[in-house]
Amino acid sequence: MLLKYKYFFSVLCQWIIFGSIIGIVVGSTTYFLLEINDYLGDDIRLKRDWLIFLLPFGGIIIGYIYMNYGKVLLNNTLNDTAELNNLVIDSVHGTKEVPRRMGPIVYFATFITVLFGGSTGREGAAVQMGGSVAAAVNKFFKVNIFDKRLLMMSGISAGFGAAFGAPITGAVFGMEMTALGKLKFEALVPCLTASFVGHYVTTAAWGHKHKEFIIHTVPEISISTFIIVILLSVIFSLISILYCQLRHGIEKFSEKLFKKNHMKRAFFGGIVIVVLTLIVSSQDYNGRGLQMLEQSFIEDVPPFAFLAKLIFTAVTLGTGFVGGEAIPLFFIGATLGNTLHTFIDLPMSFLAALGLIAVFSGGANTPIAAFLLAMEMFDGKGLEYFFVACLVSYLFSGHHGLWPSQKIYEPKSRLYNTLRAETIENVEKKKKL
Repeated sequence: MLLKYKYFFSVLCQWIIFGSIIGIVVGSTTYFLLEINDYLGDDIRLKRDWLIFLLPFGGIIIGYIYMNYGKVLLNNTLNDTAELNNLVIDSVHGTKEVPRRMGPIVYFATFITVLFGGSTGREGAAVQMGGSVAAAVNKFFKVNIFDKRLLMMSGISAGFGAAFGAPITGAVFGMEMTALGKLKFEALVPCLTASFVGHYVTTAAWGHKHKEFIIHTVPEISISTFIIVILLSVIFSLISILYCQLRHGIEKFSEKLFKKNHMKRAFFGGIVIVVLTLIVSSQDYNGRGLQMLEQSFIEDVPPFAFLAKLIFTAVTLGTGFVGGEAIPLFFIGATLGNTLHTFIDLPMSFLAALGLIAVFSGGANTPIAAFLLAMEMFDGKGLEYFFVACLVSYLFSGHHGLWPSQKIYEPKSRLYNTLRAETIENVEKKKKL
């Protein structure tokens, strides 16, 4: 019995140490990411509108880097860092490896995208840096295959927790992001440790201050309000589907059109973004869009801001530029909630917050993490409404999502299971014909 306890505590200490190492490194690099992005996006790009015209050439640089330095052969498998978060998810499933160079590459590519006005976020680079750091820790300590997957999940947790100032969310996000219908609780200790350490290194050690979004008024609990929240959550889930389908559709079309030439794809995408910017006569939808995101909680924004951001982001990331998708989903959801305030008699800040969380839940397929994010981001206000919104958006978004590499261990409902089985059967029939 004593030997069992000794083994338990040795394993526990091992995961705390590994999680702490990953958290310290990822927290520090995420601080660097956030500060540089703020400087490039707010202090440089917003004061120099002409930088948008250099976006196509920035795309050429990004494409050149990924085509010449992004593909690495590891364990007889070609690993393409241009797959971004999908490569990190595949590494958790054990089908691919994350090269250590992935972190520096994605950071540089994200800086270029933000500087020249591509519509993107930040958590993608943080998560991929987390995967890169976890791969380096795995390489140094030579852990076994099962433990390596847990390390990769803790890298995801550290990146998300540090990027958004939400350590509890980060811990669960690392376990929930990779698969639908299954949580790997074996990774709880390293994920929790990495997320909290990463968060406190970013904020307490380096002093980064995260943006705050405040719900000024929460409606009283009533059946009628719950019904409205459910109906709105269905709308938010459909918007998340629209974004995911458009983004993946543009990616497939551009890859086919330019025969997977990353330089040509990104150059073409940059031209499209420049044209769209000239059409709307505003750069509110370029970059991260944090100013309008904050505005949506306190005053009216353009009624079709959510649609503009959806298109700008789908084109940016679908044609090969680099960055996260959480911030754009926050923007889309919050501005849509702001627009719906015109028709629905509920507080503006509440509707913006509801849209922010529900669209993220539907797009990322992480309802538990989304709910925890609402609790951390909005200080626990309206938890009953956010819980329902996350579940409804998750269910109604179907098996669509930001990352095709997410595995479906269990369908979201029997209806989806039946539809999926019928689809597979139809495909098999076509093959036979």
